[in-house]
Amino acid sequence: MTPLAEILGARIAQTGPLTIAEYMTECLLHPAHGYYTTRDPFGRSGDFITAPEISQMFGELVGLALVQAWLEQGAPSGAVLVELGPGRGTLMADALRAMAAVPGADFTPHLVEASPTLRAVQAESLKAYAPVFHDHPGTLPDGPTFLIANEFFDALPIRQFLRKGAGWAERQVGLTNGTLAFGLSAPAPRDDLADRIADTVEGDLVEVCTPAQPLIEDIAQRIATHGGAALIIDYGSVSGTGDTFQAVRGHASEAPLAHPGQADLTAHVDFGALTRTARSAGAAVTGPIPQGVFLETLGITARAQALAARMEGTAREAHIAAHRRLTHPGEMGSLFQVLGLTPPGAPPIAGTNGAIPAS
Repeated sequence: MTPLAEILGARIAQTGPLTIAEYMTECLLHPAHGYYTTRDPFGRSGDFITAPEISQMFGELVGLALVQAWLEQGAPSGAVLVELGPGRGTLMADALRAMAAVPGADFTPHLVEASPTLRAVQAESLKAYAPVFHDHPGTLPDGPTFLIANEFFDALPIRQFLRKGAGWAERQVGLTNGTLAFGLSAPAPRDDLADRIADTVEGDLVEVCTPAQPLIEDIAQRIATHGGAALIIDYGSVSGTGDTFQAVRGHASEAPLAHPGQADLTAHVDFGALTRTARSAGAAVTGPIPQGVFLETLGITARAQALAARMEGTAREAHIAAHRRLTHPGEMGSLFQVLGLTPPGAPPIAGTNGAIPAS
């Protein structure tokens, strides 16, 4: 039993079961035992590897797509470059290096990061750019906002509901013989799930990510009001049912209740809900489009070939494998989706509609 499991068990015994959202929040952000607050989970020495850690090409192409959007909107002054959940700062460093080739593209990175441990890593990775840190997006300065969110929304806490007749039973974390275990609340009608009655049947499980809606609404309103562009990159689908709550520890999947505070917890992103909210908030939306299509449209294969020409042996083999992992439909190419947000009337972000950008 982990230290956090003991704390959560005592809390449940005293006050009752936790929602999945409450459990996720404690496991990821508990000040003393939270997964993100106590460690650097990225890379081969951590628990998982994200796209920027696989290859520099990912961050470079994301940066070029955003700086092209900046140019297409007239290269506005006072632009704010933002990343939500920037990991080690690898993506932002690669993006800034690529963007620097464009005259006038001199951006200060604004990083929204809750983990003190990761902030220290990011500060070191990006020290040449004097990054500005934010606890939440609400403190970002006004101005044309060019934003990256790669594998950010999947870590936001979800709630799960099981269809029971015309009502819903919420999946919870309680105790069975002193051990953390899943259970269900009594079923009841829910106004916020009224629209899911038509597309579900008895026994279907649906997931709701409450924090995602105000966040994407704020991003969309910023872009619609001040200009800019946002790239949301994550794994998920347009809609659906089923349990996607998952844990990863040591590069392997495990049960979400097995090691609280010592495993990453995520769930698939509902891109349909993000799209509807962003459009209602005034932004133009393109996608979601598969990550592989997005990267191929931006020219990743040509970039991969140029880099490979300067490599040999195991380095070249690893580079080729990285290209495949990012783009192949059987790997990250189809599982990960890309959503683009721009102001009404502005050109879509290069790659997000599958159209090859003009040279």
